[in-house]
Parts: sequence; C-alpha cells; structure tokens
Amino acid sequence: MNRKLFLLCMALLPAIGYAQKYKVRAIAAERIEVTAALDTAPHAAANAIVAPYKHSVDSVMMPPLGMSRRAMQHGRPESLLGNWAADVMVETSTATGLPRADFGLMNVGGLRNTMPEGIVRTGDIMLISPFTNYVVVLEMKGSDVEELFRNIAAVHGEAVSTEVRLEITRDGKLLRATVSGQPIDKERIYRVATIDYLMEGNDKMFALKRHIKAHKMNIMARDAMAESIIKNKIIDSRIEGRITVK
Repeated sequence: MNRKLFLLCMALLPAIGYAQKYKVRAIAAERIEVTAALDTAPHAAANAIVAPYKHSVDSVMMPPLGMSRRAMQHGRPESLLGNWAADVMVETSTATGLPRADFGLMNVGGLRNTMPEGIVRTGDIMLISPFTNYVVVLEMKGSDVEELFRNIAAVHGEAVSTEVRLEITRDGKLLRATVSGQPIDKERIYRVATIDYLMEGNDKMFALKRHIKAHKMNIMARDAMAESIIKNKIIDSRIEGRITVK
C-alpha cells in the first residue's frame, strides 16, 4: 500500500467508528503476596541490575525485630493479622502520654502481606504496612461509635481490637455491639486508636469523620508494629470471635 494512502486510512479509522469496536467488558484484580516463592526462578539479567543496590537495601530490610509464633493472614470478618494490628493501635495509644484508647481499628485493605511464622524482619513489616499512615487517637461520641460499627458491619468486617465484640448479619447489618463487655453508651466519649487514613472517612469508615477531637501522633503505623515486636520479643494472635456473622 502507498505510504500516504496508509496514513490517510489510519487517520480516518476513528472517524468511521473503528475505534469503537473495542469495549472493556470486565476488570479483574488479585493480590500477589511477596514471598520467597517468587524467587524460585530468578532472572539473571534482573539480578545483575539489582546487585549493586542489594547490600544497602538488605541493611534496611533484613534486621530481625523478633519472632512470631504463627503465620498471620488478613481477612474478614476477623483474622489473625487484623487482630494483632488493631491491638497494636491500642498499645501505641499511650505513647505520647494519652490515656489508653478504649479500642483500636485498622482497615483490612491496609494490611498488604502475611506475617511470617518465625523470625520477623523489618522488611516483613514494611510489606505488611507499606503506606505512610500515622497513628491517631480520636475522641468520639458513643452514638457515632455505634454508627462506626454499622460501617464495619456494612463492609463485612474490619480489624478491631480485643475490647470489641460485634455481631453482624451476612448482608452487612449490625445486630449487637459491645466495648469491654458493655453496650455502647451513646452519650459517652470514647477514645479510638486508628490511622489518619481512616480518620478522613476512607474505606467507608464514614463515622470517623465525625470525631470530636483528634490526637495526631508522629508515629507511622508500621513503626508502631515494629516497636511492638521489639518490645514483646515474641508475638502471637488468636481468633477470638471479635466479629461474628449470624
């Protein structure tokens, strides 16, 4: 075909509707956990590119923090990793001299990898919590806390600390909620340890936007997790029925 004719045809294709023949029918996504399994078939050329930087990266990622008694995964309505992470929020809430939070909350979507069994390294925590989210303690009226638990029920569960017990339905309704064994007092002010990302109402935690006061800490969530492992030396987690589906 003559080059000029070819270019003319290409220019006319959008005008005659050719470009409209392609439509997006579906979009799918999945998480791929970053584990040693990905190294079973290393790429020599890629390794050669990485080699000059490996030592400096390893010096940051490889130092051991402590031990985990079991592998912990994230999930809904309740998970080992979610339980541990939410408890860390409460543990961290006193770091700046504040009273201990009444309960903690983390978003399942913010936990991006599995806690390994055995040695836990700095790099493991950076893979679990790769975002620059900071710990905050929010003061909230009980009526808004109750609404927060409805938000959690609507998404079929989030990571809540051991003080919380929620009963939810399969279609995302809240049936019952307690904090430290007590029903929610709608007039009481509760202290909620969470992250600044959720404080803004993200991940459908809309009720958190109605907080009365926010105590912002200069502590990233991943640093809080790392410090907890260093302090406790050996960490563990259990499924306790914090969120049950009826």
